[in-house]
Amino acid sequence: MPVVVVESPAKAKTINKYLGSDYTVLASYGHVRDLPAKDGSVDTENGFEMIWEVGNDSKKHMKAIADALAKDNSLILATDPDREGEAISWHLQEALIKRKSIKKDTAVSRVTFNAITKAAVTEAMKNPREIDAPLVEAYLARRALDYLVGFNLSPVLWRKLPGARSAGRVQSVCLRLIVEREMEIEAFNNREYWSVKALFATPRGQEYEARLTVLAGKKLDRYDIENRTQAEIAVQAVTSRDLTVKSVEAKPASRNPSAPFMTSTLQQEASRKFGMGAKMCMSAAQRLYEAGHITYMRTDGIDMAPEAVQEARAAIKERYGDEYVPSSPRIYKNKAKNAQEAHECIRPTEMSKDAAALKLTDADQRKLYDLIWKRTLACQMEGARLERTTVDIASRDGQIELRATGQVVLFDGFLKVYEEGRDDVGDEDENRLPQISQGEPAAFAKSGLKEQFAKSTSKDDDVLEADKSPSAVLSDNSAVLALQSFTQPPPRYTEATLVKKMEELGIGRPSTYASVITTIQDREYVRKDKNRLFPEDKGRIVTIFLLNFFKRYIEYDFTAALENDLDHVSAGEANYKDVLMRFWKDFSVAIAETSELRITEVLDVLDAALAPQLYPPREDGSDPRVCPLCGEGQLHLKTSRTGGFVGCGRYPECRYTRPIGGDSTEGGDRVLGEDQGDEISLRSGRFGPYVQRGEVTEENKKPPRSSLPKGWAPDAMDLEKALTLLSLPREVGKHPEDGEPIEAGIGRYGPFVKHGKLYANLKEVDEVFEIGINRAVDVLAQKLATRGAGRAAAKALKELGDHPEGGGAVSVMEGRYGPYIKWEKINATLPKETEPADVTMEQAVALIAEKAAKSGKKAPAKKAAAKKPAAKKAPVKKAAAKSATTKTTTAKKPAAKKAPAKKAAPKEAE
Repeated sequence: MPVVVVESPAKAKTINKYLGSDYTVLASYGHVRDLPAKDGSVDTENGFEMIWEVGNDSKKHMKAIADALAKDNSLILATDPDREGEAISWHLQEALIKRKSIKKDTAVSRVTFNAITKAAVTEAMKNPREIDAPLVEAYLARRALDYLVGFNLSPVLWRKLPGARSAGRVQSVCLRLIVEREMEIEAFNNREYWSVKALFATPRGQEYEARLTVLAGKKLDRYDIENRTQAEIAVQAVTSRDLTVKSVEAKPASRNPSAPFMTSTLQQEASRKFGMGAKMCMSAAQRLYEAGHITYMRTDGIDMAPEAVQEARAAIKERYGDEYVPSSPRIYKNKAKNAQEAHECIRPTEMSKDAAALKLTDADQRKLYDLIWKRTLACQMEGARLERTTVDIASRDGQIELRATGQVVLFDGFLKVYEEGRDDVGDEDENRLPQISQGEPAAFAKSGLKEQFAKSTSKDDDVLEADKSPSAVLSDNSAVLALQSFTQPPPRYTEATLVKKMEELGIGRPSTYASVITTIQDREYVRKDKNRLFPEDKGRIVTIFLLNFFKRYIEYDFTAALENDLDHVSAGEANYKDVLMRFWKDFSVAIAETSELRITEVLDVLDAALAPQLYPPREDGSDPRVCPLCGEGQLHLKTSRTGGFVGCGRYPECRYTRPIGGDSTEGGDRVLGEDQGDEISLRSGRFGPYVQRGEVTEENKKPPRSSLPKGWAPDAMDLEKALTLLSLPREVGKHPEDGEPIEAGIGRYGPFVKHGKLYANLKEVDEVFEIGINRAVDVLAQKLATRGAGRAAAKALKELGDHPEGGGAVSVMEGRYGPYIKWEKINATLPKETEPADVTMEQAVALIAEKAAKSGKKAPAKKAAAKKPAAKKAPVKKAAAKSATTKTTTAKKPAAKKAPAKKAAPKEAE
């Protein structure tokens, strides 16, 4: 049987179902080789030769593939149809050749399919090809570049910026986008302006809203009404005049559907509609693809296969009728920069099946499939037909004009199924206007605009502090409203808008977006809060460092140009070693120059570059660099293992510190007061802020300390709160049963009460200071009852019978972390893709053997008793048996005869 290799066991299971027993389908579990994390893995002095190493986790998978090839000398590499998939196939082939599992007569072929369906897989098997060398070379170039940047730049960061973790080629540019957006927000100066609205009623009693567009005969711009006084004048001007409908104009309009999904647009829409991060989105899409529900999910193409277009049109006709099917199919032009790396759009493999028909149990997969299905159908539907109406209302003297706009959907078309989300949500003319006739009076409504004012004052996370309380001017009848507004800074990036920006700049490629955004969060350069990305101080320091010492390599144009060079490599139009040489020639010089700098020199440069953010002007006009605590020292940028901060130059005499983005007069390390002759201070530690009594001395190396509980802000700390924390643990009272004290405190795992060696968690920090003896005894009793009950016995999901080699029953059990196989003392985890009900004895025995080999456990040899009669044949045998049990020197002789059987070991080690 030919051996077919794919990346994942889930994909292997689906493909095996289509190919049947004529093929052996195995999984490589992703890449089997990588560059060792050590110097010299990419030899820059020898033509960028790379040293590859098979990972420890991959050795067993390689052995399984090699064992299968020993039975059938035919290998089919069926990994994903992109650059990364091509590289996995290349690595597999090279590694198998090295371990001599692929011989001269071994038939090796490469097949690709854009969807895991029976038709696609069967057709792919009929059209094998060789590995695409240009795609592999593009992978080699990217991998080498990432290694050279990370392995050479990261040590510079570690030495010059303590606390910085590492720097990557694309990740650093992505981080720069987030940091620069934050700096724009901090430097933003808001501007006040006012707008005037009025609520009118038609002669038939229907209400509609209009905004002031002309005042004193002059057309208003956005910022023309600058303050409250001008707003009051405008309101008076509107309410003091009789108004009539000057004109009513209705224009037809249309809207066409968006193109089907590619990787970046899928990530953006999943973020907008579900708040789903790029990593979560791609994980759900991967599982849908492996199950055969959607086409390949890493693509920058938006074209759709002709047969899929016809299926979509048929599904639209069946579900919604002929009027929703356009006369000819919609064709979307593929915007991919490199056709070899572009594939079909992301779409369902069966257009007739919606999410309900698939009966998907995973919520993320169900939501994502529904999104893909709707977008795909919508892209082949008729456009929406609209009517946009503009109503102008004016005074008789022409000094005042207001405008009402509205939109009516005449035919919903694709909107019946799907409407794309937006990042820049603003005031839309989506309201439907009542019947309004030209020349009729525009009378003010009686209901007023108070509710609309209340709604308009709700702000999002990105509004400046000064903007949170806008005011309004209402007319006497409340039908005319002047609303105060402020210009807003650019919003912080979400994962969706960040992906969109990276795509616009040409930074990275579809397969990299999720990993790049995840990496900068894992390195603690960026944090995600309410779906917005905020740069941490550590990330800001790294970015400023790179901008000052490696600016060229995090320039947007340079990174985009390098991506284009790599695209030329994958298209077979450039030599990847030439690309590497051009990059390395200048980059190595920059590394060498920066390595010679001292940390103080680096910090001085960063301190100057960050001065506007670090030392903003103070309200009293004093020097913003003077320490606010001691009033003598100068503030400077400093670094530590936890990142950058601002500290006083008189350290250790003055211990004032604050975060980079903090207030110069609040927070940070500071003295809170004195108690019993000891100085009580607030400090920043490795694990967060804490309060301390006194100083570290030779006699007192560990002064009393207490971490701030969750929810306690450092800025709000005072002496009283600090003393309360330092008084912990407090004695609640004596236990009524044994008279031993019960204590309440805050520990590593949160608030607790303690009696002897028994600890019980409390839900809230405040309970530590408030809990009484009765409540404490009750909490401890509940904990004792829970601990005494122990865990319930595991439930058997399926009994498989006795092990073929003896030793008791084999069962499929329900465990805390998922189903597993149990036999004697061995518990073997069941693979995620395997259903407990489908497990056979053969599968169970294999999993038990694999688990036993890993853990070093040996199953009890139950059948050994049957061999006892053999010992009676000759008295000499008894000595041998005895020597075996006592592990004497003679027992080693038989083991030496088995040495040749270990020759296979070196193959596994490759």
